[in-house]
Amino acid sequence: MKVIICGAGQVGWQIARHLSSENNDVTLVDNNPDLVRRATDTLDVQGLTGFASHPDVLDRAGARDADMVIAATFSDEVNMVTCQVAHSVFSVPRKIARLRSQSYLNAIYSDLYRRDHLPIDVVISPEKEVAEAALRRIASPATFETESFLGGDARMLGIHLDADCPVLDTPLKQLSELFSTLRAIVVGVRRDGTLIAPEPGDQLYAGDQIYVFTHAADADRTLEIFGKRAYRPERVLIIGGGNVGLVVARDLEKGANRVRTRVIELDRGNAERAADALERTIVLHGDGLDIELLREAGVDRADAVLCVTDDDKTNLLASVRAKAVGAKMSIALVNDPSLVPLMGPLNIDAHVNPRSTTVSSILRHIRHGRVRGVYSIGDAEAEVIEAQVLSTSPLAGRAIRDIDFPEGVLVGAVQKDGKVIRPTGSTRIEEGDTVAIFALSADVPAVETLLQVSIDFF
Repeated sequence: MKVIICGAGQVGWQIARHLSSENNDVTLVDNNPDLVRRATDTLDVQGLTGFASHPDVLDRAGARDADMVIAATFSDEVNMVTCQVAHSVFSVPRKIARLRSQSYLNAIYSDLYRRDHLPIDVVISPEKEVAEAALRRIASPATFETESFLGGDARMLGIHLDADCPVLDTPLKQLSELFSTLRAIVVGVRRDGTLIAPEPGDQLYAGDQIYVFTHAADADRTLEIFGKRAYRPERVLIIGGGNVGLVVARDLEKGANRVRTRVIELDRGNAERAADALERTIVLHGDGLDIELLREAGVDRADAVLCVTDDDKTNLLASVRAKAVGAKMSIALVNDPSLVPLMGPLNIDAHVNPRSTTVSSILRHIRHGRVRGVYSIGDAEAEVIEAQVLSTSPLAGRAIRDIDFPEGVLVGAVQKDGKVIRPTGSTRIEEGDTVAIFALSADVPAVETLLQVSIDFF
């Protein structure tokens, strides 16, 4: 597949890395020569410096025979014009654009993106993706990370192990024997800042952060086994009433659980807009770091505090202050991945990274056939790859114990005939099965090789 990616920032770079590793022909376009140079030096891609929306630049990038254009620059308007030029001048079959402005995303203007108007096949909204990720965190307050796979039937839970966890110092293989009916498997352990894929004889210790694949129906039981109580939040405080905070508050209002929500917003205009848009949510105008305002908002009774201002450091400080005043859980929006290691020392329970959520969303819309999705863990420390096994894949017809997986790779879940099962060494992977595979970053290319099919399949 020949793909042109417009925008060589973190999102464009990550997408280029994924697609180029699968032997796609990738060209990265950006008007910043340093970003283009970084990409060509580190990835197997072609680079071109120029404005992505200019027809001559797209022509030099190979748009005449491209299969797809992904417009992920920092400008909504450049992304929209790029898709229009790709369609009108070069007849590129598939166009994906990242759009931030909520005005462009209003449902009443959805006809704008029809082929005879502004031809964009898939519109990705970072704010919408971040809001959905935040809602998943709020819905599972006992975890620091949660993501659904295999059509929602399997989940990956990130769990921080406390000193009172009942299964500490127990080899993982014994856990499988003790809880034989539990459809769950530990695929990753972060200890002292390092993420590993555990061996069956490895034990868990207080302070570990673990990643567990579980059947959705067994999620609550899994949490209990690892010392966490599954509960649904009844009171949520949102600090930051911009686009992300407003989307989250709206969804909480619509939910069946009747969550009591309050919003704190520093900008008066944003606060007024949020107050007008929300029906049952109380909106307070003021600084989310103001201890008296936090108390007025009932932070001490909050089951979760979500900090989604446009400043990473404000989100971190507000999360720390909210926990100090009595909030049960804090979630911070963090753009800078170098700040993520501070989460543990600062006692912040979870975070949302807009870049990784946007990348995962774009990749979901790109994938066809064997690879259905890719989810990035931590600061690109590992990935979960969801893929369908085809007849010519090296995985087909073999038991898991007989497959030459690298040490940093574990199969988290297998879906056979629509049913999700917990994988064991004797589980045979068959054609048509869908697998969710955890892989440390260094081992991702080996997994992609195992998932590739022979040329005669086509």
